[in-house]
Amino acid sequence: MSEPLVQERHWSAHKERGSFVLMWLTAFSVRVFGRRLLAPVLYLIVLYFFASARSARRNIRQYQTYLAEWSNKPQLKPTLGSVFKQFIAFADNLLDRLDVWRGRLRFEQVQLVDPSGVRPRLLHSRQGGRGEMLVVTHLGNPDVCRAMAELSEQVPLNVLVHNRHVAQFNRLLGEAGDRSMRLIQVSELDTAMMMDLSQRIERGEWLAIAGDRVPLHDRRRVTVDFLGHAAAFPQGPWLMAGLLRCPVNLLCCLKVEGRYRIYLDAFLDKAQWERGRRDATIHEWVQRYADHLASQCLIAPQQWFNFYAYWPSQKETADAH
Repeated sequence: MSEPLVQERHWSAHKERGSFVLMWLTAFSVRVFGRRLLAPVLYLIVLYFFASARSARRNIRQYQTYLAEWSNKPQLKPTLGSVFKQFIAFADNLLDRLDVWRGRLRFEQVQLVDPSGVRPRLLHSRQGGRGEMLVVTHLGNPDVCRAMAELSEQVPLNVLVHNRHVAQFNRLLGEAGDRSMRLIQVSELDTAMMMDLSQRIERGEWLAIAGDRVPLHDRRRVTVDFLGHAAAFPQGPWLMAGLLRCPVNLLCCLKVEGRYRIYLDAFLDKAQWERGRRDATIHEWVQRYADHLASQCLIAPQQWFNFYAYWPSQKETADAH
């Protein structure tokens, strides 16, 4: 059932700690000084974040608790050390993102796990076929889209985001030489937006959108079971897929044993629903997606980088830290 769900604090209420200028300066610093010199500074910043952000520590503890209980793996239960390691993993992820922005992450450095054969369909799109959708997640490295653009044999990749700084991000990507990926702000799915996205699909372009964060001003949400507890997921990606009547695939990039793995999974051959069953069908899709996301959390448990309150019962589980 689609319904509004009130959480402790919406993720977008956490101010972004940076701007386009700061991003440019950071990328410039890495280019000039290198990752090795920048890493200690970043680790100090993350250490301060760990020490000062009580709510973030609490939220990560709850995620680790739910994952341990859901998977029946006591070794995943949270400790002060395991929570801190998740913050350090976030610092490593940020450094890897800088490498992605600079084009340092090459195809030969990435292992592609594609059991359903999604990649050949990317090449087919380039040769005149219709485009498809990729539902991505904030588990792991969400900036893998650059590597995805390379894997796609230069098929245009449109990343749909809920961010008012899209123009600046596109400018930064252009300065970095990335012309195969474009960010598009999607505040709402109005007629003009759907027509534009439909035309892109017909031209063979692909769309990527996150499936694990609910936009602040979009009350179209679906409540499903995630790690054994009710959680809200956005309805938007699945409603969009149904209106576009295109195939949907899942994309996740995790760092396993020091090397990134891109997981590509076919999800829906064609997103569509029977008359009168739209909400019920979308609920089934979202539950399947949540189950898939939960299984991927077990591959890299400490790469869950949603530091806000993900479950509505968060207030009841506050720890003493």
